[in-house]
Amino acid sequence: MQALVAISQITKKVFSGSPDFFPIKPMDYGRFLVILVGTGSAKVEQKYSAKMAAKWGVFSWLLHGGSSPLVDVFTQASADMVDFHISVVFRALHSEENYLRIQEDSLIGTDSSVDVATEENLNRLVEIGETLLKKPVSRVNLETGRSGDNQSIFLSFDLVWMPKNGEKVDDGWFAKLLSDERKLRQLKSPCSYQA
Repeated sequence: MQALVAISQITKKVFSGSPDFFPIKPMDYGRFLVILVGTGSAKVEQKYSAKMAAKWGVFSWLLHGGSSPLVDVFTQASADMVDFHISVVFRALHSEENYLRIQEDSLIGTDSSVDVATEENLNRLVEIGETLLKKPVSRVNLETGRSGDNQSIFLSFDLVWMPKNGEKVDDGWFAKLLSDERKLRQLKSPCSYQA
């Protein structure tokens, strides 16, 4: 959700003519660079089926098996729809490389809890983050709505090099794009910039 809010706020500033933002054409997401670092999510357990839920009354939707199916469904759907929407927009505008979401979606137990701040759990989260940075970049499959590591499904060209999440961030890919963009703006700007 935060990524959509950020994109909309930047778009508003651009269209209002703010001198802090370079003017672009409407929907020119090719000029946007978005990196979204998620907080992680629990592994999808598929605890419920349509057949099972069809028999539920109001109370079963509110509390079933120690969890709240209604809250679970809305929370997961909200996160998925934001990622799906941004992926669709960037893909439609041939700018899918400008959107990177880094998210571990297979956390289990206390790893997925946001309120366990023990030293042991924090160290475990560091391990999870380091492992995640070594995984290949994955994108949302626009046909199934699921994330996967097979990029050839999602990109319109074949990748010879399959980047890892950490390579996109650590090896300067994102920083280089930002630096190149700044240099280009300095060349085009009638104002003089001071470093």
